Amino acid sequence: RRQTEILQLQTYYTSGPTETRAWTIGKGWTAPKAAGVIHGDFERGFIRAETISYDDLVDCGSESAAKSKGLLRSEGKEYVVQE
Repeated sequence: RRQTEILQLQTYYTSGPTETRAWTIGKGWTAPKAAGVIHGDFERGFIRAETISYDDLVDCGSESAAKSKGLLRSEGKEYVVQE
């Protein structure tokens, strides 16, 4: 944990129906730059990202439950990714 603080790194997660992945990015990165870690085309073609905080997802138990409670957010190109 200390190394990520020293190097100013953080982790963000992507999830789909069959897979969840962790990605390491720099602190303060915008959503398009973070998307570029997955694939360069994602950074160039970025429009919006749907986000849910980790705590909200765990509290709700599923993406659909979080969405029904209005906790799913649509974030644009200026969004700074939160750990």
